[in-house]
Formats: sequence, C-alpha cells, structure tokens
Amino acid sequence: MLLGSGELGKELVIALKRLGQYVVAVDSYMNAPAQQVADELEVINMLDGKELDRIVAKHKPDLIVPEIEAIRTERFYDYEKQGIRVIPSAKAANFTMNRKAIRDLAARELGLRTAKYAYATSLSEFQDAVQAIGIPCVVKPLMSSSGKGQSVIKSKTDINDSWEYALSGTRGDVMEVIVEEFIPFESEITLLTVTQIQGPTLFCPPIGHRQERGDYQESWQPHPMPAHLLEEAKNMAEKVTRALGGAGIWGVEFFLASDGVYFSELSPRPHDTGMVTLAGTQNFSEFELHARAILGLPIPAIRLERNGASAVILATKQSDTPSYQGLELAITDPGTDIRIFGKPISRPYRRMGVALAWDRTDTDIKEVTRKAIGNAKKVTVN
Repeated sequence: MLLGSGELGKELVIALKRLGQYVVAVDSYMNAPAQQVADELEVINMLDGKELDRIVAKHKPDLIVPEIEAIRTERFYDYEKQGIRVIPSAKAANFTMNRKAIRDLAARELGLRTAKYAYATSLSEFQDAVQAIGIPCVVKPLMSSSGKGQSVIKSKTDINDSWEYALSGTRGDVMEVIVEEFIPFESEITLLTVTQIQGPTLFCPPIGHRQERGDYQESWQPHPMPAHLLEEAKNMAEKVTRALGGAGIWGVEFFLASDGVYFSELSPRPHDTGMVTLAGTQNFSEFELHARAILGLPIPAIRLERNGASAVILATKQSDTPSYQGLELAITDPGTDIRIFGKPISRPYRRMGVALAWDRTDTDIKEVTRKAIGNAKKVTVN
C-alpha cells in the first residue's frame, strides 16, 4: 500500500510492478499519478486516523510505503504490531514527518553538525527565536513538503510575513516552525542512501541541486566535491539512517560550506532531486533501488554510468484539463528525454514534468545541466 501517489510514487509503482508486486495507491484526490499505474486505488484524507485504519483493514497490505509527510504516522506503530512492515520503519516515518524530531535526533542525540536552530509556536516565540538565531535566518514549517512555507528573513521587516507564510505552508495540524541559522553554503547536495534488510548501507554518487521558492528546479549527478567531504557526508548519513532503522532509500540533504559539511534534512523515501537517476546516471534508478531494498532483493553495487541532469517543467496557470506543447522540441537532441507526470490539475509553479539530459562521464556536468534546463523551457503547460 502506497500512501501518497505523486510523481515519485508513480515511478516507484512502475519499479514494483516490474518485480511482480500488487500495489494499492492512496491519495487525497482521484487520478493522482501513481494511481494511474497501480492495481487499486483509494481516495482518503490520510490525516484521518480512522480512515487510514479502515483501508488498512480492508486491503491487509504486507507493506505500507509512505510517499509523503502528511499522514497520521503515529498509527504506523500499531500496524507494525499487526505484522505489517512500514517502510522504512514506523520510527523513521514518525521522526521525519516533522523537522523537530529529526533535527533533535541529528543534532542532540547523534552529534551531527547542523545549523543552529530554535522552535516557535507563537508570534512572540518566533520573534524571540529570530533574535536568538540572528538575521539572516531560514524559516520553515515543522511539517511541509516541496518547500511550502519556507522563506529567508533578510531584515526585521520580514519577520511577520515569514511567520504568516510558514503557517500557510504547513501540512497537517502541527502549527510550529523552525528558525535556522543561515549557512553561507557553496552548494547543497542530496546523498541517496540505501539501507538493506541484509547487506551493507550503500550510497549513490552525490546529486547537486538548485532550489527556488523552496522547491528544486534542477539537479545533476554527480556533483563534484572533495573526497573527504563526501566521506564525511556518508558517515553522517549512515549514522542517522541506522538510528531510524529499516530498509529502503533515503534522501539525505547536506550543505557544503567552506568549513565543512552540514546535515540539513532527510526523507525516508525517493527524493525529488533523485529524478535525475531516470536519466540512466546509475545502473539502478532511485526507484529501482527503493523497490529492491524494501523487498529484500540483493543490490550488488551502485555504479555511475554517465553524467546526467534533470530540470522541472512547471505550470504557469490553473487548469483542470492541462495540455502540453513543445514535447517534440524537448527531445530532439541525442541524450534527452522527458517525463510528464499526468497530474490532473495544474496551477502556477506546480511541477508537471521533468526534462532529462545525459552524456558520457567525462563531459562537463554544467553543460549537461544547461541542456536539461533548455529543454524544460521548451515545454509549455496550458
């Protein structure tokens, strides 16, 4: 049972179906991308614990695979007691559902290097937190996805607006925000980390990415970085994934700054920046790796096959019948492809697809990324 049926879930369902699995795709609206390729579907509010219990009892899944954060995840502990495997684990899903648990685990329990941070549940607490952390600082809802509600406070005049924006972007009923020190990072990476039922923890080549409005715009693999910093990131990723437990792929995010590596965030599932692996950059895409890991199938090794990049295709307006123009222009050149997600509704800045580009491992990753960006711009969503 897949909880959350967006574009990442769609690719995961395809990978699972190729391995002979029967999938029930759940989301809050009908005809979500993963529901289009699954065996069965359910439409419920996943923050309603009773509704969640109802469909779990109805379908009796062997595995529950969360794809989003906005789920009544405390129910997962009971499902595990019933003998249902939660991917990667009930603990992981609960700790990563909001930024408070995962940040405290990483910084206070495991001693990982993170930005200084503070929490706030009211405007007065928020003002105090901003003063304690200092300006500039980054503000995020404790529970959100795709960068919703995130902003940077650059002056005192931004404080009230950032508070309201964070609350508007929260998912679920957690009305709390985190204020983080602004790290003057040189780049940020996703280190896809694979934990296995049997076998060692594996790491994909680092993925670089750029964000706008709190959401990724393009990603590239591999991201060039010093070997010692990559080892530092791998050590942090292994510590935090081991502490949370379970098998599957994790998107572990880091800032690369002049003074070293900072742990940023973690998702216990395929990561949006990892869509670059659909360009064949690795011998297994992140979705194939997740499918193998959660089924307990062997993963002999993860190899870099070629350089690649992804760039998002965004909608510019609201429509309940979105259409696409320019597809043929985006895949004219060798080493290019696109994925249209099949979302039934478009709205400004909604991610509707992704353009992919790739070339040999000795090519300039910047050139490959520019090709992906250029091709994404050739597609319009109407």
